[in-house]
Amino acid sequence: MAKIQSIRGMNDLLPVDSSLWQYLERTVSDVLSQYSYNEIRFPILEQTELFKRSIGEVTDIVEKEMYTFDDRNGESLTLRPEGTACCVRACLQNGLLDNQQIQRLWYAGPMFRYERPQKGRLRQFHQIGVESFGVATPDIDAELIIITARLWQQLGLMPYVKLELNSIGSSEARANYRAALVEYLNQYIDQLDEDSQRRLDSNPLRILDSKNAQTQTILENAPSLLDYLDDESRNDFEQLKQQLDAAGISYQVNPKLVRGLDYYSKTVFEWVTDQLGAQGTVCAGGRYDGLIEQLGGKPSPAIGFAMGIERLCLLLQETGQIPEDLNNNPDVYFVVAGDKAQLASVAVSEHIRTALPTLKLMKHCGGGKFKRQFKKANDSGAEIALILGDDEAEQGLINVKWLRQEREQQTIAVDDLADLLAEAFNRH
Repeated sequence: MAKIQSIRGMNDLLPVDSSLWQYLERTVSDVLSQYSYNEIRFPILEQTELFKRSIGEVTDIVEKEMYTFDDRNGESLTLRPEGTACCVRACLQNGLLDNQQIQRLWYAGPMFRYERPQKGRLRQFHQIGVESFGVATPDIDAELIIITARLWQQLGLMPYVKLELNSIGSSEARANYRAALVEYLNQYIDQLDEDSQRRLDSNPLRILDSKNAQTQTILENAPSLLDYLDDESRNDFEQLKQQLDAAGISYQVNPKLVRGLDYYSKTVFEWVTDQLGAQGTVCAGGRYDGLIEQLGGKPSPAIGFAMGIERLCLLLQETGQIPEDLNNNPDVYFVVAGDKAQLASVAVSEHIRTALPTLKLMKHCGGGKFKRQFKKANDSGAEIALILGDDEAEQGLINVKWLRQEREQQTIAVDDLADLLAEAFNRH
């Protein structure tokens, strides 16, 4: 029979890679905890209407990329293509935004988009998202960007990323700019690429980030969005830049940065890299002050960002920023020979795990000759092999053999084992 394969663009995460993911997720969690952000979790499946109302019906995501189906009751459901709308829905449904409450939240998990799979772009991909609700002033914009900068510093990635920044203003300012942009581009409609011609009527601001070289040449003399900003957006943007300057964070203002979702307003930003080829964006976000009202809540300001776990892991690998001690190997491998030793080894193993909870101890299971067990101990990558036979078990002794260092094998009392391992692995 033919083997069943995974769905194209939906990959397995193998044990050899999981330690890097855990390291990244742990680092993100620790940084966000420093800023008092709390984790929230919500379902993978949502009503399709949630994304149509939030992302926008004329966006590529809703038009082409969502995994949407009718359930047995005929209700249209969608595998979440992004997390912000889900987070807003969860907050509204559970009263977290009642009475203009301020919330600082984060989440992590899989998202789904039907795209052409390639390096750094999958159909099931994983994101970490951060959202802040209830603060209208640009100091929260600065805080979120500062959080990302601290994360890059912790991961050793700061030399490989750069921050691009823009303000897309209020809805009225964007409407005025949209009219000016359409008027300008209509002069060159025959020279625009096919996607840009289609977007000219439906979503002309997305033409600004077209990857077509000829379209970008035409855009060089197009009106600038920054010239159409309302006073409030302009003032907020200046304050944001001042705060980033005060924090020592370098940035580049990119007037063509608009982001791909309809709900954005005012501040938008991206962290980009030149280390991953075409998939250069590793973190992106912005303000979406109108989304909460759009989804049925009372008007409330909001801002957030998302970063792709797969791309960040790729970036860590490409730039050699993976910690040397990051592996799945056990610290200690327990070799057991004899029935009495087998029983004794259970109690010894659990005693060590209780005394040294961060130590990774693998006890051999499945029996077999001593020579075979010892080969498994050596192949495991462990630093130390514990060797217990029936005679040692009766006497309360155990053998300790160093597998990676030129040190003599020791025979010690079982009662002294935890202290020896604590000193060997600095786990006091």
